[in-house]
Amino acid sequence: MPKENMISRIRELIQEMEISQNEFADRIGTDRSNFSKHMNGKLAISDSLLNKIVVNLGISKEWLKSGEGEKYPMPIHNARISLPTNAIHTDVLKGAKVYDIDVTAGPVGRSLIFSTENLIGSIDVPFINKESSIVRVSGDSMQPVICNGDMVAIRKVKNLDLIFWGQIYVILLEDYRMVKYIRKHNDRNMVILRSANPEYDDIEIQKSEIRDLFIVENIIRFDSRM
Repeated sequence: MPKENMISRIRELIQEMEISQNEFADRIGTDRSNFSKHMNGKLAISDSLLNKIVVNLGISKEWLKSGEGEKYPMPIHNARISLPTNAIHTDVLKGAKVYDIDVTAGPVGRSLIFSTENLIGSIDVPFINKESSIVRVSGDSMQPVICNGDMVAIRKVKNLDLIFWGQIYVILLEDYRMVKYIRKHNDRNMVILRSANPEYDDIEIQKSEIRDLFIVENIIRFDSRM
């Protein structure tokens, strides 16, 4: 039955994340007792519950309901956004703040300084979360997805156990900053860092080596023709 299949797929997510049912309820922001009733069939799987899983974990609603399609679809926030070159305005109180920071370069690997001295303006468009920070990317390891000179809107990840596999992140290690896809490793204590450019090899690291992590919410390319 469809209800039982949805419960089975939710259980699959819990097993994949290697957490308890109660921890899963906490992750999606729902009551533990009610979630238990959903999982044992005493409460119907509601649209509201599915939406919480979609929003908080980046899971495809189509996959949850029918099992069809990709479980972790490429979200719309990972699509490139083209903006005119004058999209950065000086009013820093409107929109997402733009910093003169290159997240793939710089003498300090383990920190990004979002200070007022690095603040150069803001971008106010509907697609970009106003709470995000916008920074620059250099190099060709993520081409053609992210090209040299593109900017990305990023948000800090506070819980390293909540990584959306296959999404793009800014990863800060002790001595390096990188922008990579993060893929699941067979060892739960490790992750795979993957470039979009096939000329670059995968990098396997311990999760404990990550000093800071930022999810890339938007990829921004400036077009002088606009």
